[in-house]
Amino acid sequence: MEIFPLILLMAVSIFMLKKTEQRKRIALLGHYLGHFQIEKLMESLTSGYMRALGESTPERQDQIWRHLETAQAQLCEQFNKFVADFQSLQPAQTRVSKLALAIPYAVVLFPQATFDLRKALAIHAKGMTQVASNANSVKPKDKAFTLSAEMLLMQHTCHWFCNSKGVASARLMARHQTTHAQVLAAVSPETRLAYQTLTGS
Repeated sequence: MEIFPLILLMAVSIFMLKKTEQRKRIALLGHYLGHFQIEKLMESLTSGYMRALGESTPERQDQIWRHLETAQAQLCEQFNKFVADFQSLQPAQTRVSKLALAIPYAVVLFPQATFDLRKALAIHAKGMTQVASNANSVKPKDKAFTLSAEMLLMQHTCHWFCNSKGVASARLMARHQTTHAQVLAAVSPETRLAYQTLTGS
């Protein structure tokens, strides 16, 4: 009977350490993101894509697609600036645990099972910029599909940094009814290869 209070105390301590670490990571990421309108632009693009797909005439669709090109360019510009600012952080601040569950100080205890968020964000910035530039001249609908996947994968990485891979994947499913594997399959081949190489996903 005496061991139960000890186990309970350990569980509460681990939980509190985990929450403290998560709050610090959320505050760190939020500090850098707060200088930009990245989330607002992503929401604008997502709603714009749905509006374009809902139009019945090609002419009206084309008009909306052209209008969205400005928001796409602004998103890429701001995200690249955010990534450049984020590069100033030290590696100890940007390590991400590859473990599925959040464990306090996992990046210190298991350094071999980590990746650098700065490198991941650079991959996302390059991927979104390449898709938005549409160098391969794909159809607007296909471009929107791929860019949406690039944005979702980037969001997943940010949630992974703040919490854990398991929480990030669960949030992706709850908010967008899609899995991490499905999103990864929908991004550009270049993003997918670089991301898998870095994270081991």
